[in-house]
Amino acid sequence: MSDKFDVIVIGAGPGGYVAAIRAAQLGLKTACVEKWVDNKGSAVLGGTCLNVGCIPSKALLETTYKYHEAKAGLNVHGISTGDVTMNVEQMVARKDKIVGNLTAGIGGLFKANGVTVLQGMGKLLAGKQVEVTAADGTATVYAADNVVLASGSVPVNIPPAPLADNLILDNAGALDITETPKRLGVIGAGVIGLEMGSVWARLGTEVTVLEAMDEFLAAADKDVAKEAAKLFKKQKLDIKLGARCTGTEIIDGKEVLVKYTDSEGEKELVVDKLIVAVGRKPQTNGLLAADSGVKLDERGFIFVDDHCRTEAPGVYAIGDSVRGPMLAHKASEEGIMVADMIAGKHGHMNYDVIPNIIYTHPELAWVGKTEQELKAEGVKYKAGKFPFAATGRAMAANDTDGFVKVLADEETDRIVGIHMVGGQASELIGQAVIAMEFCASAEDLQMTIFAHPTVSEALHEAALAVDGHAIHMANRKKR
Repeated sequence: MSDKFDVIVIGAGPGGYVAAIRAAQLGLKTACVEKWVDNKGSAVLGGTCLNVGCIPSKALLETTYKYHEAKAGLNVHGISTGDVTMNVEQMVARKDKIVGNLTAGIGGLFKANGVTVLQGMGKLLAGKQVEVTAADGTATVYAADNVVLASGSVPVNIPPAPLADNLILDNAGALDITETPKRLGVIGAGVIGLEMGSVWARLGTEVTVLEAMDEFLAAADKDVAKEAAKLFKKQKLDIKLGARCTGTEIIDGKEVLVKYTDSEGEKELVVDKLIVAVGRKPQTNGLLAADSGVKLDERGFIFVDDHCRTEAPGVYAIGDSVRGPMLAHKASEEGIMVADMIAGKHGHMNYDVIPNIIYTHPELAWVGKTEQELKAEGVKYKAGKFPFAATGRAMAANDTDGFVKVLADEETDRIVGIHMVGGQASELIGQAVIAMEFCASAEDLQMTIFAHPTVSEALHEAALAVDGHAIHMANRKKR
């Protein structure tokens, strides 16, 4: 047997690498196992999020929005740009450079904090032993006082649309398209589908999104979903609801024939590229020995309690492989909580205030309960809503789409949900999360001073509107 560690973390994604750094900072001898390697055989850190998820997709979204704004959004400011062109290969190269900088940065953080990197496939054995199998098949067993499972997730593939090189793509392949397709199909109108659809629609691609559900963005507040659907239609995203893919066929090695059914019957769609974005599933295959003591549920998720403890003493699991939303920031905070608990400190994780964001433009962001959830639970609530179109800063930016909506408990006035559609919703939602983390009431936000002129004033006004006291719009008269 090789070295023994206080903590071994399996997986170097946003949950695993954060847990490893935190554990090392707290004085624990820590190792992090990662199977992903580059073409030189070196461990690639950062997981799906940094390499083929959150970060590269945001790079493409930023670039294409700047292109869209330069081409169609600057004339109103009196700025003439002339002929605007897009170099897609350069856009992708920039994305890759950002990814490279960030993954290398994690390596630097590991070195600075004394985290040992164990390159290979990690497998939990009985007695908190971890087997690490290198790319050449060599296996080494390490012992630990504590093990953190942070194996992440993988895309869900569907039989009617098997991946085909450079034609039918998952989220990773979608990030490496180097020519603007004339026609793009997307299966799934979730976060990945909407973001990737937006990227190419801005560059002039004809985008069709097939969503099997009859309801658009069912997890979002109804007002957010309704506003988003309207704005996406305006952006020429053709979102077909109740459309279930039944099969695909490659035509002459150049096109994809997509067969689907909707309320009208069987239909067909021909596209140049097809992105399959129907969700993700936990990556737990090969992670656990039969006698590891860790149990999986019927969907392959690792069973944990509220503090991410598995049924095996000293073994924890975090991130996409456990219950809850598959979000990088959720995984990171679980990693910190677990590391703190291992070090004998009080670990904190408030699952009621995890923000959700879709980085289209405008952005969609929310935290807490939706109106439909409150109604289903029989909670009496009051709502306040304020449009960005009534804020001076949004007008100055020519970015007035959307609104902020605040939901508060009718009896206690405590804020139970905040929902946004807007150009800077991903940043504004942080204010909402802080307010809810500290159990703020609508009155607390009403009495807080917001700088003027800022788009965040929309949050202030929405809180005021909860009690019919918004200043910069006419309030609805209470019945």
